[in-house]
Amino acid sequence: MTAKGTERRGGDLGRYRPLPRVFYERPSVVVARELLGKLLVKEEGGALLVGVIVEAEAYGGPEDPASHAARGRTKYNWPLWREPGLAYVYRIYGVHFCLNVVAAERRGLGSAVLIRAVEPVEGVEVMRARRGVNDPRLLTSGPARLTEAYGIDLSFNGWDLTEGRVLYIARGADVPDSRVAASTRVGVTKAREAPWRFYVRDSPYVSRR
Repeated sequence: MTAKGTERRGGDLGRYRPLPRVFYERPSVVVARELLGKLLVKEEGGALLVGVIVEAEAYGGPEDPASHAARGRTKYNWPLWREPGLAYVYRIYGVHFCLNVVAAERRGLGSAVLIRAVEPVEGVEVMRARRGVNDPRLLTSGPARLTEAYGIDLSFNGWDLTEGRVLYIARGADVPDSRVAASTRVGVTKAREAPWRFYVRDSPYVSRR
C-alpha cells in the first residue's frame, strides 16, 4: 500500500486533505475498520511524516470494561468526552505513548479508536533516526513504536485531527473487505472476546497476527 493517488491541498505546503469530523461521527467499531488505508500525517517544518494505517482497534464508552472511559472522566482522558475527531494520547509503562482518535455518533460517549500500526511512506529517515532501527517493518508496527517514530507525546492530547495542521489523518485508499482481517483486541484483560481489532491481512507492518 502507498500514498500514491491521494489528494493534496493546492498552495498549502502540499498537505494531504484531512478527514472531516463527520467521518468520526460513527460507532468506533465502524471507524476502526474504515481507518484502514487512511493516512496518518505529521508536519515538521517543511517535511512530512506519512504512513498508511494498516491496523486499528476500537474501544467503546463506559460500558466497555477495556476502555479508559470505564474509569469515568479524569484529567487525562477528557478528550474522550469531547467531539469526535480529537486525539486522545496517553502514556503506558511510564515512558511510551499511544495515539487514539475519538469516534462516536455524538459528543460525550467516551469511545475511541487506537491507531496500532502504519506503513511508513514519507519521512522514513526521520522515523529511523528516532527509533534507531533500519528495518522499516519495525518503525511503526505497534502503537508505542508509531508514536516514537512520529514524535507524538502528551502535548497532542486533545489535538483536533480534523483541522489539517501539524498532526492529522488524511484521505487515502479504501481497503476492500477481502484484504481485511478482524481479531480480538491486543493486551486487554477485560472484554477480551470483542473482535474489534482490524488489520490489513497481507501487510508486513501489522504489529502481530
